[in-house]
Amino acid sequence: MSPEPLRIETEDREAGLDLVDRVTAALADGGLALLPTETVYGIAARADDPDALARLAALKGCGRGERPWTWHVGTREALDAFDDLLLPAWRLAERYWPGPLTLVLPGVPKGLEAIANEGWTGVRKPAHRTTSSLLAGIPFPVAMTSANRTGEKPPASVDAVDPEILAALTLILDAGPARLAESSSVLRLGRGRFELLRSGLHDIEQLRATAGLRLGFACTGNTCRSPMAEGLARAAIAKRLETAPDAIGDFGYSVRSMGVFSSVGSPAAPNAVRAMQERSVDITDHRSSPALPEVVAELDHLYCLTQSHVDALRMLLPPGKDSALVLLDPDGNDIPDPIGGTALDYRRCAESIQACIHARMSAWV
Repeated sequence: MSPEPLRIETEDREAGLDLVDRVTAALADGGLALLPTETVYGIAARADDPDALARLAALKGCGRGERPWTWHVGTREALDAFDDLLLPAWRLAERYWPGPLTLVLPGVPKGLEAIANEGWTGVRKPAHRTTSSLLAGIPFPVAMTSANRTGEKPPASVDAVDPEILAALTLILDAGPARLAESSSVLRLGRGRFELLRSGLHDIEQLRATAGLRLGFACTGNTCRSPMAEGLARAAIAKRLETAPDAIGDFGYSVRSMGVFSSVGSPAAPNAVRAMQERSVDITDHRSSPALPEVVAELDHLYCLTQSHVDALRMLLPPGKDSALVLLDPDGNDIPDPIGGTALDYRRCAESIQACIHARMSAWV
């Protein structure tokens, strides 16, 4: 007969060293523990112990390797374990962690090979202070899954857990009913993928709005420099996301251009169109628009082609509302206007703009 699981009652507060030691000891040799989260109760196991994960699968009623488990972490810095992570993942973690959002990310951090699925690994930082602090203190990775058999309702309290599941555990941490009593949202995010795998407290549009950026580019008349910057930026973002330029909105990105002294509806200059065509960027449908205060207010960043554009827009905006304004060139240089120049002048302008966008990309995607 298996020994009775150790049952500990707690509140939603930081775990002391004694509790960290007890939970660590329960999991270290392959045991399973019931831990609270703000959503539902979960069963925890060492993520780097295949035998413990096999026992977890048997308890859930699914085959070994049949489904991935989620890596539960105590700090956002755990994302450093993923190579070449897109910035949208960091923005989502900054906004929603700790909390009920699971991110399924490309890559398999060392020690998590047994819980990954086809090169993707799920990760979440729960908001329950006890469990979050436990995860931060346990010296090995921990996988968790809801404490129910496959296909059944996840339990929001210890009393709702199947007695047979409870009997198979090494430790039960009872913190009372879960605050939300609803499973976390699950989002797959990587190059070419922005997919809500399970709905929870967040909808897809909320997640997109946090993940991406709203970028603008401003020049004088919005027929030469800023349309080229808009087209080149959209193409560069799409390349990094491994999607089509017209699909970057799926990741929450929007790109537009405007003119400080622009009329409405003028097409891009023919030489600007040709310079972009040489870079496989199509701006033939562009039509000019003015830099209105309400439009600027919606942007995360508005990149101006010269300092005079920055200064003019600062005068246009209400006091304290100019934080989005910055020169496109990170070195602080103006990009000269090619209007009235030769095709070569436009090519050189496009090269300068493209170099600036390349320098800015690491802060965007």
